[in-house]
Amino acid sequence: MSFVLRSLAVSDPGLVRPNNEDVAFAGSRLVAVADGMGGAPAGEVASEIVISGLAPVERSAETDPLAALVTAITTANARIRAVTDEDQATEGMGTTVTAMLLTGRRLGVAHVGDSRGYLFRAGRFTQLTRDDTFVQALVDQGGLTSEEARRHPQRSLVTRAVQGGPVEPATVALIVEAGDRLLVCSDGLSDVVNDDAIAGVLAGYPDRAECAQQLVKLAHQAGAPDNVTLVVADVVPAAGPELPTPAG
Repeated sequence: MSFVLRSLAVSDPGLVRPNNEDVAFAGSRLVAVADGMGGAPAGEVASEIVISGLAPVERSAETDPLAALVTAITTANARIRAVTDEDQATEGMGTTVTAMLLTGRRLGVAHVGDSRGYLFRAGRFTQLTRDDTFVQALVDQGGLTSEEARRHPQRSLVTRAVQGGPVEPATVALIVEAGDRLLVCSDGLSDVVNDDAIAGVLAGYPDRAECAQQLVKLAHQAGAPDNVTLVVADVVPAAGPELPTPAG
């Protein structure tokens, strides 16, 4: 059986930032979030370059979702390098990216930075990506707990980004099931809303629009110091070919 995504994206500036450097894509095969960095307008430029580079993958004939994602991100990374070479004012700009591509039953996930990808399946909530951050490295070494990392003053210090230099996206592959719910989000959500609360919303709001708005609401209730961008996507069986109507 083949599957498609029913997806919806929401991007909110939050309550503190004067501009929004996040960009999202919500398609029937591809979902992605890029969180720009480097200050306005450079961060916005970098995130737009990456999402624009990923968008054609939605209709790609490539059967390997991971290969398609990595190629698109690598190409966008080179484009960012070209832009910064042409305009010194954009030097240092970059972006995170987390993208998921569905091909048949195969879901590929490609990731750089601290935007996150999650899977909610049969009541179980799983983080599919690992943050490329200073505090995550401390957690991995046993120096911080996950909850301490959430409150750490350097929690947003990213150790890898798509900014024109050498970068290899981390990848994950899995087989989807009907009823799976996927979430891709910027750290404007995951830094201020804990996993239990996110999982509760994914479980409690079947309607994607209501689900997305509730997640943004929780981020606002927590102060929303950063842009909040997310894509909620449900895995559903692909519609079969339309059968001809019998004559007579």
